[in-house]
Amino acid sequence: MKRWITMALVLISGGLAAAVLGQALLSPVAEARQPAPSLEDWQVIDLTQPLTPTIPIWPGDPEFVVEPWASYEADGYFINRISIGEHSGTHWGTPNTFIEGARSAEMIPAEELVVPAVVIDIRDQAAQDADYRLTVDDVTAWEAENGEIAAGSVIILFTGWQDRWSDPEAFINEDAGGVLHWPGFSAEAAEFLINERGAVGLGTDTHGVDPGNDEEFGASYAMYAADGMILEGLAGLDQLPPLGTTLVVGGWPIAGGSGSPARVFGFLPLAE
Repeated sequence: MKRWITMALVLISGGLAAAVLGQALLSPVAEARQPAPSLEDWQVIDLTQPLTPTIPIWPGDPEFVVEPWASYEADGYFINRISIGEHSGTHWGTPNTFIEGARSAEMIPAEELVVPAVVIDIRDQAAQDADYRLTVDDVTAWEAENGEIAAGSVIILFTGWQDRWSDPEAFINEDAGGVLHWPGFSAEAAEFLINERGAVGLGTDTHGVDPGNDEEFGASYAMYAADGMILEGLAGLDQLPPLGTTLVVGGWPIAGGSGSPARVFGFLPLAE
């Protein structure tokens, strides 16, 4: 009798253990079968310019080269080999661009690449003056209409230069003396945004957040000294409101890199 009781207990306990183990093994599968969170309540806007061999290149930077590497006929598959500067096309820059020993691309955690953005539209000023510099007064005027800029934001300057992308000469806008001309952040405005508003990044649709004729790169130095990021060559800014966009920056984590070409998206909540 005791032998049968013992065997029964073994069978029962074994069955319970198997059930518990089975549940533990199945639970990830069950979880995996749950529907993924929907993105249907968000509008996704691509803020990235297309990469072609004719993209605007900063004078002296390496050209963007695309060459066939494998073909369907010879290899059974197709890939290209590409060569491009880290700061070409739509791209992001990291603090070590100008500051030796500062954080490089692979040191930026993913959570810093998902950030709120505000857009300051200076197209009217830029149309009148290609060397226009955003001022502190411009920022406070924007805030008078939209509210104070929240800390932790990337500030994007919408100059209208995105429409020149397909015309590299007009985009770079270099004069006979070799001086570049496009609008950007003044050093004073950048410092105000960083020190008084807690900005973590600057962005623009031109080839640099500094005005093209600013050879001191005041805005860039200010942001990199604050350990922040810079986004340049953005597109689609006409589709963004002044407030409410969440940026997702697909920057490459190049070890020791100063940034990289990037795929940048803007997420906007759809109105209910």
